[in-house]
Amino acid sequence: MTMKKYVLVGTGGRCAMYINALLKDFKDCGELVALCDTNQTRMNYWKSYIRENGGSADIKTYKAADFDKMIAEQKPQKVIVTSMDRTHHKYICRAMELGCDVISEKPMTVDAEKCRQIIDTVKSTGQDLIVTFNYRYSPRNTKVKELIKSGIVGDITSIHFEWLLDTAHGADYFRRWHRDKRNSGGLMVHKATHHFDLVNWWIDSEPQIVFAMGDLKFYGKENAENRGVTEFYARARDSKIAEKDPFALKVTEKDERLLGLYYNAEHEDNYYRDQSVFGDGISIEDNMAVMVRYANKVVMAYSLNAHSPWEGYRVCFNGTKGRLEFNVVEKSYVSGGHEDFNQPGMRELEGEKKEMVPEIIFQAHWGKPRVIEYEQSDKGGHGGGDIRLLNHIFRGAENDPLGHAAGYLDGAKSILTGIAANKSMATGMPVVVKELVDLK
Repeated sequence: MTMKKYVLVGTGGRCAMYINALLKDFKDCGELVALCDTNQTRMNYWKSYIRENGGSADIKTYKAADFDKMIAEQKPQKVIVTSMDRTHHKYICRAMELGCDVISEKPMTVDAEKCRQIIDTVKSTGQDLIVTFNYRYSPRNTKVKELIKSGIVGDITSIHFEWLLDTAHGADYFRRWHRDKRNSGGLMVHKATHHFDLVNWWIDSEPQIVFAMGDLKFYGKENAENRGVTEFYARARDSKIAEKDPFALKVTEKDERLLGLYYNAEHEDNYYRDQSVFGDGISIEDNMAVMVRYANKVVMAYSLNAHSPWEGYRVCFNGTKGRLEFNVVEKSYVSGGHEDFNQPGMRELEGEKKEMVPEIIFQAHWGKPRVIEYEQSDKGGHGGGDIRLLNHIFRGAENDPLGHAAGYLDGAKSILTGIAANKSMATGMPVVVKELVDLK
């Protein structure tokens, strides 16, 4: 296998998966030769981390304004984009214009205009763009794809999809840059792009019409005031009030990454990682409900709640031969946090035995429900999906019978459900997706 040169733009917590991959399991596939960011302190943190973990001692760093210079000097074959969502399109398009293939974190971008710009650039340059949907690669999600493809459920007629973010992971989107919808597209784009992509992939279709409602009902200062809260703070660091708030991000000396990437970097850009979830300036929703009609006439009812006491999702597929039910309890997650931030991925019901609900259940018409077994994996994040995704990214996806590998059109189809949902919430009207971006 020919070694490739990689550069990475955007050095917040999300880039860790790619840096570790090129330092460890996939170091035979390529070398990370440069980092690019608006913040030198963050790049210095990763530069030290790479050196301490057996990587290059002289990896180059470039400020964002010098992106073109980095490409010219380092001559990479591939650019990894893990920057703030609203900047994805800028680096994706410029990298392709300069002759590089691109690996982009989800979401591909945050609005229709930027989506069209990416599609036009892919077509004009002929470069390759991979969008990293790691949830596709999870063994349990793969099993659902196999079952639907086998025809056991018959033709899918409708889907019920409920996603719950808990008060650790869900709250984290309201502490950081994601809380500004201009940066992230809101949870309908930033988070739900995973979910909408799964449905597109599972049923082999794409969204046609979207109608949505949503609001900020729990987080934010006004909601807290309505619940009787009288003490507020801007950020958790050095705040006595925050010490009493279970929603506050309390960073200690053992949180080396949070300190290195954010606390120690504040002097450069005034970005505060530990903002109060009950402060002003939050423009994203925390409760959303969406109706989607797909090109193959399947309809879906989807909901997302960002302040649940447990984390996970339920998906039910109604078909002409029966019903497939899918139940998942997940571990909570705080980006850049140490292991103590992660909550156990199991619901322990008070007074009852600690048992997991069967994840995949199928019941045929006139038949009894039966549990569907599958090969599970605890290795890597996202239900074992990360390591499989990385294998496709760095070693190739030649053997891909279920179509796990996602390209730019998959990236567009997933975000367009969320972008249409945002427009519908703003206008109160259903949105025809092809009127936003026509993918034909």
